[in-house]
Amino acid sequence: MEPLEILHTCSRRTWLFRTTALGTLLGSSLGLKSAGAATKPIVQPNTHTGESFIRRAFTMRDHAAAAGDQPYGAIVVKDSHIVGEAPSRVITAKDPTAHAETEAIRDAARRLGTRDLSGCVLYSSSRPCPMCEAAAYWANVDKMVHGAAATDAGPPSLNRC
Repeated sequence: MEPLEILHTCSRRTWLFRTTALGTLLGSSLGLKSAGAATKPIVQPNTHTGESFIRRAFTMRDHAAAAGDQPYGAIVVKDSHIVGEAPSRVITAKDPTAHAETEAIRDAARRLGTRDLSGCVLYSSSRPCPMCEAAAYWANVDKMVHGAAATDAGPPSLNRC
């Protein structure tokens, strides 16, 4: 039997498990759902421009603030379509690595079914921190764009000071 992806939400945190036949039995006994069925579709903007994408990153920032988290948001775009998005979840998930950019990269990788995000652009409400820039680097993100002015930060780097 092929591996099955299972999505489980607990305490505002989403977990993705890869399981075998034994895990499938465990997952069904816990009432977990398949990842494909549980992932909410991304609403695409009417226009596919850098301006509309940066606005969506700021919408994610507003979602973070409304949830009581740090005011940061990010999206990942490939071929002029949003393929991943997330607000900051550092406080709500009690996870110091749950920055908006990292969460958006995780979302995009899960939705695309790959860790290689070549051809993608990361849009964020502010300049990504070194951790998030490193995550974008390791995911092969092509370019980062940030802030209200949609500043092009170029490709991610591991050597930013």
